[in-house]
Amino acid sequence: MTSNSYLINTTRFILLILVQVLVFNRLNFFGYINPMVYILFLYWYPLTQNRSLFIFISFLLGLMVDIFSDTMAIHAASTVTLAYLRPTIMRFCFGVNFELQNFKLTNTNRAQRITCLALMIVIHHFVFFNLEIFSYENVLLILKKVSSISLATLIMSLLLGSLFSVKKE
Repeated sequence: MTSNSYLINTTRFILLILVQVLVFNRLNFFGYINPMVYILFLYWYPLTQNRSLFIFISFLLGLMVDIFSDTMAIHAASTVTLAYLRPTIMRFCFGVNFELQNFKLTNTNRAQRITCLALMIVIHHFVFFNLEIFSYENVLLILKKVSSISLATLIMSLLLGSLFSVKKE
């Protein structure tokens, strides 16, 4: 990884934690919907980097959000699970192209990127709310939270992604 890449990833890491903790944790759409946009870091992280390092960085990301949000390592567990499953999700969404050395997210079509991001969000939220509620007597509550907060997270993530994307001419 080049020094420019380190700088970009470090900046994303810090900014997404700050945006999550200072802005999105304070939002309460309909009383319970708080988008979790810090997941974008896991989506944007370079694909060719060391997987063990990526899982460790994902743990740190989740732990930082847990520390500021006062949740008992639920974010850390959810981000580590998502980091572990990310290659499988990418292979499912992008097919054989994912295996190529020169694969880049920007070279894929928009529908594939949205599908990948949506799948990552749903898996993260499913793990998160199962750990938070930790009772299968409340399956409907878990499904309600997963679906509504996943939709809000996807919309906010797409808005943030389009706001900070580089346009190709």
